[in-house]
Amino acid sequence: MKKSFTMIELIFVIIIIGILASIAIPKMFSSLDDAKVTKARTDISNIRSSILNIHSKNLMKGSSAYPEALDDAEANQEDEELFDGNETIGILLDYPIYSKDADGHWMKTDDTNYTIKLNSNEIKFNYYKKNGHFDCKGLNSGVADDLCKKLTH
Repeated sequence: MKKSFTMIELIFVIIIIGILASIAIPKMFSSLDDAKVTKARTDISNIRSSILNIHSKNLMKGSSAYPEALDDAEANQEDEELFDGNETIGILLDYPIYSKDADGHWMKTDDTNYTIKLNSNEIKFNYYKKNGHFDCKGLNSGVADDLCKKLTH
């Protein structure tokens, strides 16, 4: 007598695998979205810390100036080095963030404005060189505003 699985047993196993996959796959995608948010929060924290570091260096030299610009990258161009400082302020981030028009990436939109795409939403950030703030407050609406709060609080 041959030992093998019956058709009913095979169908039952396939159904169980399908149920487990339907539970696991959505959790996997939400983990990816959470990782992008966490990376963006880390980027924002590093940028803000670097701005304050340069401001502190300027204070030690007798100037209360914040950096004039965060980088000298071209606006709306991919593969530009963002937040790397420039010749006048020196290094902002040791390792720049490269611009890309894709989910989870930054893009420079003009001299002081940047966007990051998260979950197919663009969150706008502005660098205020008078006070050194790098913030998204008041620049977004709807889901983007909720993401702004999530990123900066």
